[in-house]
Amino acid sequence: MINTIGLAYRARKVVVGTDITLTAMRNGKVVLLLLATDASHTTKKKVYDKAKTYQVEVLEELSSYDISAGLGKVDIKVIGITDRGFSQLLMSQRRK
Repeated sequence: MINTIGLAYRARKVVVGTDITLTAMRNGKVVLLLLATDASHTTKKKVYDKAKTYQVEVLEELSSYDISAGLGKVDIKVIGITDRGFSQLLMSQRRK
């Protein structure tokens, strides 16, 4: 799953950061949200409320460390996937 995030990032199909991701979701660009399991309660509530409004699925299975490692960045809590193919691949890889 982490490798897929890195691949999507290199393909420029990822929006990084809470505010930027929520803005992209409002514009209809985000297909799937990845939310860190260790994100703050406030961030989780904001993300889930907006995702419900815009009917975007939220995947909350990876820690901030894992998401950040996949992107080669530090302390990333929220990313948005803008490509349907990558979102389907990530959904198929999630833990059962």
